[in-house]
Amino acid sequence: MGRKINYLRISITDLCNLRCKYCMPKEGICKKFHKDILRIEEIEEIVRQSVKIGIKKVRITGGEPLIRNGIIELVKRISSIDGIEDLAMTTNGILLKKYARDLKSAGLNRVNISIDSLDKEKYREITRGGNIEDVMAGIKAAKDFDLTPIKLNTVLIGRFNDDEIEDFVYLTQNEKIDVRFIELMPLGEASSWAKEHFIPNTTVLDRFPNLIPLKSEDKSSPAKHYKLPGGKGKVGLINPISSHFCSYCNRIRITSDGKIKPCLHSNYEINIKNLIKQNYEIIDILRFAVEAKPKEHNINNINYEPIIRNMFQIGG
Repeated sequence: MGRKINYLRISITDLCNLRCKYCMPKEGICKKFHKDILRIEEIEEIVRQSVKIGIKKVRITGGEPLIRNGIIELVKRISSIDGIEDLAMTTNGILLKKYARDLKSAGLNRVNISIDSLDKEKYREITRGGNIEDVMAGIKAAKDFDLTPIKLNTVLIGRFNDDEIEDFVYLTQNEKIDVRFIELMPLGEASSWAKEHFIPNTTVLDRFPNLIPLKSEDKSSPAKHYKLPGGKGKVGLINPISSHFCSYCNRIRITSDGKIKPCLHSNYEINIKNLIKQNYEIIDILRFAVEAKPKEHNINNINYEPIIRNMFQIGG
C-alpha cells in the first residue's frame, strides 16, 4: 500500500494506578511475573534495531508508564538512540507533577494526557477513584517543563461525557492545548457496553459547526484537526470506527509482555520476547511484523473477531 512505517508504540507495563471502566476490570488485574515483562535493556535494544527499518518516532505507553520502575532511565536510553527524532508518552497525568522535570531532562519531548471528564465526581466515577486535581497539576507541570505540544485524549462516551463536549472544546480557545476526541472502541471491557455509549465524533461537529477544518501536514496522523475561530489550540477527531484511517497508518505496537501487534484491531500477535530467546535477530522479527501489517481493520465486518485483550494490555 506504500505506507511508510516509522512509528513505534511500546507499552512498558500493563499496570495502572486507575481503573477506568472501559479499560480495566473493577477487580484490577493479575500482576505478571517480572520475567514475563520486557526488561529495560530489551526495550532499548528493540528501539535501537527498529531505527534500522525506518522507525523515527517512539511513544511510551502503558498501563500507566510512570509507575514503571526505571522510567527516567528508560527515557534517557531511548532519547539517546541515533535516529529517534521524537519521543513521546501517553499518561493519565496522575504522577506527571512528580516526574515532569526529570522526564524533560531525560529527553522526553511531549505528552498526551488521558482525561475523560472535567467534572471532579464524574472523573472519579469513570476512573474508579481518580482525583482530577492530580491530573490538572500534571498538565500544569507539562506546560512548565515544556513537554509540548500537550494533547488531551478524551474518549467520547454517550450518556456519560457527551454533555462536556463544549467544555473540552473551549479549553483550546485560550490555551495552546490540543483536545482530541476518540471514538469509544469495542475492545475488552467496553465490548459488551450498550450501543448508546458508542457515538460518532461527528457529534462534536454538530455541536460546533463553526469549527474551522485544518489541513494536516502529516497524513499519518489519526486525527482530523479543527480550531475555534481565533483559538490558540486545536480540536482533533479520531474516528477509528466511523471513518478508519488504515490507509495512512504508520505504526506498529509492542505490548509490555513482548508481543508485536501489527494492527490494534486484530488478535494477531508476534511474540518478539520468545523469538529473541530462540536467537532470532530482532531486526528480522521487526521486518516480518511490518510486512504482516494488514491493509485495514475489519471492525465493521460481520465476521469481526472481538479483541481478546483490554487496552491496558495492549498499550493506550
